Amino acid sequence: MQISSETLVSLLTRVDLFLWGKVLIFLLVLLGLFLTIRLKGMQFRYLIYSLKLAFFRKDDKAQGDVSHFQALMTALAATLGIGSIAGVATAVVAGGMGAIFWMWVIALLGMVTRFSESLLAIKYRIRDRRQEMCGGPMYYIERGLGWKWLASAFAFFGALSAFAGGNMTQSNSIAYALYDLLLFPHLWTGIVLTALTALVLLGGIKSIGKVCAYLVPFMALFYFLGGILILGASLPKLPAVFWHIFRTAFTGQAAVGGFLGSTVMTAIQLGVARGISSNEAGLGSAPIAAAAAKTDVPGRQALISMSGVFISTIIMCTLTGLVIGVTDVLGSYDSRGFLLNGSPLVMQAFRSLFPGSEIIVAVGLILFGYSTIVGWAYYGEKCIEYLAGERSIRFYRLLFCGFVLLGALLRMEIVWPLVDILNGLMALPNLVALFFLSRVITIESHHFFAFLKQEKSQAPFSSIL
Repeated sequence: MQISSETLVSLLTRVDLFLWGKVLIFLLVLLGLFLTIRLKGMQFRYLIYSLKLAFFRKDDKAQGDVSHFQALMTALAATLGIGSIAGVATAVVAGGMGAIFWMWVIALLGMVTRFSESLLAIKYRIRDRRQEMCGGPMYYIERGLGWKWLASAFAFFGALSAFAGGNMTQSNSIAYALYDLLLFPHLWTGIVLTALTALVLLGGIKSIGKVCAYLVPFMALFYFLGGILILGASLPKLPAVFWHIFRTAFTGQAAVGGFLGSTVMTAIQLGVARGISSNEAGLGSAPIAAAAAKTDVPGRQALISMSGVFISTIIMCTLTGLVIGVTDVLGSYDSRGFLLNGSPLVMQAFRSLFPGSEIIVAVGLILFGYSTIVGWAYYGEKCIEYLAGERSIRFYRLLFCGFVLLGALLRMEIVWPLVDILNGLMALPNLVALFFLSRVITIESHHFFAFLKQEKSQAPFSSIL
């Protein structure tokens, strides 16, 4: 019996909605609250310190493959992407401006989750035969819990997620953005992306870390300054937009223009889901990059990794949401009469104040998409190495590059819901591990915080950064 593509998309969408709407959202929120209580709100007490560590700390003589900053940029490369632009727009269109408030909530809870999973990733990391660091949920599940079957399940779904969400959807989005911007053929986009990806992958994590250390700050600053320009031109509207976000987070939002309105529950569900997709806290992907960092103690890099959640959601996603709010484009239609959504809505927001500035969004999407491919290439490589050994890496890299080309050429209707499902199946083993290893997390965290207090008492604060 043949299944049509429409039927398959419908089936995958229903599974996606159940997994994220009924299961994972609640697990992620409950785990975030649980860890926040156990660690006494550490994400609020150590936020400023984590940001200082991220940009000023160096442990070049410590064990690891890349610097603190390069590890953070590799993780941000995989998270700062479509979710920071298109993901925010889709959340606002479906859930109203109140969805932004719930993005903030899940980000604040996700910070302690990211700290915890990164702490475990470094504590249980190992060196492979090439003397590269290997860490992440598959290693702390196996070495911390002894559940190799669950570790293998994480690695399996993580590898598939790398090919789908971290690869094909990104190259597809870049191909469409370049075609809309310059009428650049999809085939040539795929060929160029494949070549650029192959050049980076040949050098392994050190090459990936160096590329991300240059590319991520540039692209983030480029998009950030463009957004600030829009907000600066609409400064008198900002207080009203913030009030609107807080009010509609608890009351829902009435219809405006083509926007049909939303309930509080819709705002919560979309805000939480898109917040998670923008920072990946709890998915188990970012700790794989954290495990490669040069660090003297696990807690230090865990704090730095935590700062990535703040940067990706509290800063970048908020910027996108505020730009949509101050430009009053929610509920607008395009020239064909379709309701604007996703990246076209953000482009319209930029264009409405400064014609031609939509190129900032287009370039941002291209750079964000490429950095996501590079970051997820490393995640997938470590998952494959865990499952099939180091000899599989060369074959994996060739196959991954081939999927970059494939993604640029194919239509992605079936892949998008599949990406969410694979991410969900990847997150479940990680969430189980974080819960059962919470005692280890608590003990390690208390030791680290005591170490920090002693360190600060023995030297000026500036000298330990």
